[in-house]
Amino acid sequence: MCIHLEFNYKKAVQAISYFAIKEGGRIDKMKVIKLIYFADRYHMRKYNRPITNDEYFAMSYGPVASGVKDIAEMSSFLGEKEAKYAEIYLKVPDRNQIESLQSDLDTVFSKSDIEALDFAWQNFGHLNQFQLFNITHEYPDLKKHELKLKERSRIRMNYEDFFEDPPESFNKCHPLTDEEKLLSREHLKRLSHLESLWS
Repeated sequence: MCIHLEFNYKKAVQAISYFAIKEGGRIDKMKVIKLIYFADRYHMRKYNRPITNDEYFAMSYGPVASGVKDIAEMSSFLGEKEAKYAEIYLKVPDRNQIESLQSDLDTVFSKSDIEALDFAWQNFGHLNQFQLFNITHEYPDLKKHELKLKERSRIRMNYEDFFEDPPESFNKCHPLTDEEKLLSREHLKRLSHLESLWS
């Protein structure tokens, strides 16, 4: 069952801006998408919710947060309010790069959100987009879709799979016991149900 949460476009914009600033003001589009994946994965495993609430898709070049990708490309798929907000903070100088114009982290992120962003940067920020591409293909939430991706361009991922562990040599993005994984899955389902009542 795919869990649906309400996408937080402000957090997505500010997460892109955060990583662009860490990179010196401008960052590769694929790299920032992968760093946000690791931040969401960490936050999901430790705090039972992602940062962005985005919908993730398995694609040939790794896990892709759909809304984050649209923002990073300033896509026509963005709604008017999302586009206007993104344009205040971000600029797309070319198809592969995104630039931070300014940031407003304190008004949109919790302390745990910042912790997760810091985790992703400290553990994966030194890698380039191609190294991150290779690493993400070893994570079970993506790997389970590899065969189907030979026939389809993208497959919806499930946040519940973020609780699965990669091979031993890879960063788990916060370790969990089997009991903690079970409790986390139950909490995520309750969260999704509550959001569906409000939407």
